[in-house]
Amino acid sequence: MSGTVPRLSPATVEVPHRPDTVRILHLGPGAFHRAHQAVFTEDAGGGWGICGVTQRSPAVVDQLRPQDCLFTVVERSRTTTSCRVVGTIRDVLFARAEPERLRAYFTDPEVRIVSLTVTEKGYRPDSGVIGQLVAGLEARRATSEAPITVLSCDNLTGNGTVVRSRVLEACARLPHGDSLASWITDHVRFPGTMVDRIVPATTDADRAEVRSVLGVTDEAAVVGEPFRQWVIEDDFAAGRPAWETVGAQLTDDVAPYEAVKLRVLNATHSLLAYRGALAGYDTIAEAVADPVLAEEAAEFMEHDVLPTLVVPDDVDIAAYRRRVLERFANPALRHRTTQVAMDGSQKLPLRLLGTVRDRLAVGEVPIRAVRAVAAWMVYVAVGRDRDGRPLPLDDPLADRLRAAAGGAGQPHAIVDGLLSVREVFGEDLPDHAALRAALVEAVADIAAPVR
Repeated sequence: MSGTVPRLSPATVEVPHRPDTVRILHLGPGAFHRAHQAVFTEDAGGGWGICGVTQRSPAVVDQLRPQDCLFTVVERSRTTTSCRVVGTIRDVLFARAEPERLRAYFTDPEVRIVSLTVTEKGYRPDSGVIGQLVAGLEARRATSEAPITVLSCDNLTGNGTVVRSRVLEACARLPHGDSLASWITDHVRFPGTMVDRIVPATTDADRAEVRSVLGVTDEAAVVGEPFRQWVIEDDFAAGRPAWETVGAQLTDDVAPYEAVKLRVLNATHSLLAYRGALAGYDTIAEAVADPVLAEEAAEFMEHDVLPTLVVPDDVDIAAYRRRVLERFANPALRHRTTQVAMDGSQKLPLRLLGTVRDRLAVGEVPIRAVRAVAAWMVYVAVGRDRDGRPLPLDDPLADRLRAAAGGAGQPHAIVDGLLSVREVFGEDLPDHAALRAALVEAVADIAAPVR
């Protein structure tokens, strides 16, 4: 922050009416939460303030706390940019350094919802987030016993069911976990959700633009596209904001919407990220501007994904597919291919391998989906693009993956090595001969220009 430029605060900018009471405890107040759920919640009104809880680093606390938890959402379309200051986050804390404050929020009966955006890897059974959630629910049971809702907002198939299962599994490992599990079953709801908004990493140029527009420095600014979507299972234990009045869709069954989003949008995003990064493209927009990659993405959605979907009646799937590519092509977002490529070992099973399994089950080898998986394998094994620039492998299994890939050896060795990582490919896919053969061929083709 410049010594001569004031930082974002209620004294320096006009902010909307701010809720006085924290009613939502949010685990993981990163850029996506701030550009998505926080905006929906502010627009819905009704006094639902948020406390954001950071898990691994105090960085977001250090950004937000000096600004009274205000932040800017920069919305970029192809032709226009707008800035709005959001004030629905009223407090932030770093869980490791402030356990008593965290416990106080968990036990406060005014807190009605605990929401999460902790990425796919945050739901592993050994995750600290799950332990934190169980400890908080145990404290609530021991004090107010007030009902509460746990609302996952991450890209997981059946995210509500997943987090409920992880919580109950963790209870089973506790000395008196049966009684806690019984209380959770009676007093806690775990609705499913589907969330969608492209939120690229904020750059120094974005922060400079905020300073130019608002005349203040915002260390916590986030960037998003105009499009936003939120589908929510309407199953809450103690009330919720009126999200449906500002564009969210409340439903009895999130699953078909979730499948469309994960298999069409997220999977195509991953395809373009790996194929684009290997081809030397810095952004998703540059990748989708390549006619070869754009055609591959379109054919992947039409021929591999669409036959596996049960499309909701109110979704025009042809228009949805077109809009996905239009959104990816927005050059103003500058969504980096290597950012989308992060955590591939966690994303592939959710985004791509379900499609692969479903097509194999009916005797079809989904060639374009196979090429997307092969591109991930080459990204891991070769680790550089066709111009020789290194590609970062930001993944919780990075060491395992590098060892399994065998240092960019022959295509069959790369495929066999990475197929052996059961956390990614399970027990069934490594033994599928037709899949293996298709992967070897695709890896050889994709790797050739980058060796």
